[in-house]
Amino acid sequence: MCGIIGVFGRVNSSKLVETGLKILKNRGKDAKGIYNKDDFSLGHCLHSIVGRVKQPLIDKEIFVSNCEIYNWKELNDKYEFKAKNDSELLFKLLQKKGVNENTLDELDGVYAFAYLSKNKLFIARDIIGIKPVWYSHANGFYFASEKKALEKLGVININELNPRKILEYDLKKDELRFIERKFFTIKPEIKDSLEKIKDRVGDLLLKAVEKRIPNRKFGILFSGGIDSTFLAYTMKKLGFKFTCYTAALDEPNFKEPADVTYAKIIAKQLDLDLKIVKIKLNDVPKYLKKIVPLIEDSNVVKVGVALPFYTACEQAKKDGCKVIFSGLGSEEIFAGYQRHKESNNINKECVSGLLKMYERDMYRDDVVTMYNQLELRIPLLDKELVNYALKIPEKYKIAKGHEKYILRLVAEKMGLKGDFVWRKKKAAQYGSNFHKALIKLTKNNGFKRKSDYLRTFYKSHNVKLGALVSTGKDSIYAAYTMLRQNYSIECFITIDSDNLDSYMFHTPTIELAKLQAKAMNVPIIIHKTKGEKEKELEDLKIAIKKAKDEYGIEGIVTGALFSNYQRERVEKIADELSLKLFHPLWHINQETEMREVVREGFTFIMTKIAADGLDKNWLNKPITQKLIDDLVVLKDKIGFNVAGEGGEFESLVLDGPCFDKKIVIKKSKVVEEDENCATLIIEKAELK
Repeated sequence: MCGIIGVFGRVNSSKLVETGLKILKNRGKDAKGIYNKDDFSLGHCLHSIVGRVKQPLIDKEIFVSNCEIYNWKELNDKYEFKAKNDSELLFKLLQKKGVNENTLDELDGVYAFAYLSKNKLFIARDIIGIKPVWYSHANGFYFASEKKALEKLGVININELNPRKILEYDLKKDELRFIERKFFTIKPEIKDSLEKIKDRVGDLLLKAVEKRIPNRKFGILFSGGIDSTFLAYTMKKLGFKFTCYTAALDEPNFKEPADVTYAKIIAKQLDLDLKIVKIKLNDVPKYLKKIVPLIEDSNVVKVGVALPFYTACEQAKKDGCKVIFSGLGSEEIFAGYQRHKESNNINKECVSGLLKMYERDMYRDDVVTMYNQLELRIPLLDKELVNYALKIPEKYKIAKGHEKYILRLVAEKMGLKGDFVWRKKKAAQYGSNFHKALIKLTKNNGFKRKSDYLRTFYKSHNVKLGALVSTGKDSIYAAYTMLRQNYSIECFITIDSDNLDSYMFHTPTIELAKLQAKAMNVPIIIHKTKGEKEKELEDLKIAIKKAKDEYGIEGIVTGALFSNYQRERVEKIADELSLKLFHPLWHINQETEMREVVREGFTFIMTKIAADGLDKNWLNKPITQKLIDDLVVLKDKIGFNVAGEGGEFESLVLDGPCFDKKIVIKKSKVVEEDENCATLIIEKAELK
């Protein structure tokens, strides 16, 4: 792909763009171009795959793009444009039809572009967010393919553009507005027979792969799992030549990584060209020094996945590849995670995961491949395939103990052997043994947690978050979990509801949220609501927007465990406000969560009970492992929710490892409705 950058409202815009392009240089070494006028500049670096057309493109309007449009020739013929490549086609299409949802819906591919017309700048990216773009509206307006390029310019308040929005910047008024885009839907559900669904999925998969095959040397990131095996098998059947790349830790004290074992077996049986990249433990730190700043993130999972990804791409670059294929995406469209198995609506869970992929996976994978001058292609996130897959009945996605059931059936029907098709796959960091490397290095360097060790390679916080806090164990523990992963909590966001029976907000001890915020040394936004169903969501949106405006948060974290009602509504608000969303406790085992909270050193009490098996004696008593044992007994006896997810109890956190001070209750009383329903009223509390 390519790199794009722009600076507006600065007299030294040309110099700033030049500086930014130096940071983006690995994204495109085939050509570099800059357009300057008055107080703005646009820059581009080219990684040529389809034609060698230098950018910016200029024809009354100005255009820079990072795109791969697979149907550009069809659109070229349809509109008689005579464009030389996909970027020029996109430019002409925008000139003809404008920047709007209908225009972008015609595109089959991935893209991030900036289009300047009549003193208005439009920026957009593909709907899933495979291609990145960041922006800032502070002391001018800036955008770039990578966050680090804007950071180099000293820019503050940098945001990643939400893929579901088109950004419009008015140069004359220095104003921003956003145009909403529709996302994929799970309705209407497909009513065809299983055989017809298999045929349709097979056709779409074949088409998704075939259209992405370049006329340049290419490779596949290969783990021996169903996704990469299917891609390799399909390409082999189509008659293309390519190399499979598997990367793993090479340590004599560890068992051979599972990905290496399976990759070798499958490559031999399918007659694939396989290269195994082996990295010694002592070499891992030098890779971390490159990778962690490159992906701008020290999250343990992201780094663990990036290690085999980067080392495989490094070898592909040495071999002269220009394109690399990845099997990423099938987990979200065909249901491949544990949370899908535990969900009461698998397709809704798939959509939820797709919404978050641009933050969780896409940016990491894009910058890693671009650093190695490789264009990343992801057939399993093909727009037409995703649109169809999300409507497949969930009974065909998880069945007979297998996730991604429909994909396995399709692979089997196309000729893959059973042991390849039904293999249980480990995540990349585990299948490659790189997680063992991180554990070993963490211990060797005197750290207790992998996240603390990785933080030494990236001093900045990953993402600035606002924590939705209700004072209970779930919201506080979720915030703590993100802190441990090197995210920063910039503020608490608390809703004070007049409705004690609110579906959205827990209310028994909401006034103590201020003390918790002080204990963690973070500011707090408290917003009142009458608690009317659905209307209270508008109040939540106001509070979250205030947090974004005042504290520059880039995302929010919630303590949601299993409540789809709460999660879906918060997701909608976050997406509308272009904020990333984190539910670190989602679908965690309830007993596990309770024991973790206590084990990590949190002190919390019950402030309200409303369930058989509980009485007022449970109130104002620190929860211990022994008391959790008693709750487990109740679970086995009467179907009790150990973590109180069913409203059995409400909790209040008094102290914890992220608190500088603890809350001490000085005066309280118990109001008892009946023997199984009582509330602790806290009349006075202070910090010590």
